[in-house]
Amino acid sequence: MFKRNTHQTQPTTVQAVERITSVLGAGVIWQGSISGSGGVRIEGTFEGQVAMRGILVVGETGRVTCEKIRANTVIVAGAVRGNIIAQKVEIRATGRIWGDVVTVSFATEEGAFLRGQVTMEDAVELDLGPESSDQSSVISDQSTAKVS
Repeated sequence: MFKRNTHQTQPTTVQAVERITSVLGAGVIWQGSISGSGGVRIEGTFEGQVAMRGILVVGETGRVTCEKIRANTVIVAGAVRGNIIAQKVEIRATGRIWGDVVTVSFATEEGAFLRGQVTMEDAVELDLGPESSDQSSVISDQSTAKVS
């Protein structure tokens, strides 16, 4: 009953907390592609391609239009027009998605909007290519930015 546990327990590995390393501010209009590792928060307007290791947050004022978003985690509090492939997808109460979602983990808050199909998988292949040692997000050189 009060016997000491003699089994060695394996130390638990702690995953690094995903954090935002880049912000596209409100009032900025950006066209191009975002790729790399890290976390990106979009509060402005973005049109193009997103393929990244890490987290993508579309803030309440954010508007994203792209054929396909690929990221480890996608949190939508603004508007997304396009398909999402991610390991984890969250739609906040103010979030709106027009597109299909393929994910392992899916969560919504009351008031969230999704017009599309959700496909739950055991695992999701993001096809992001080999992992680089650079942990920063890269915004393509062919992009154009406008500040309004």
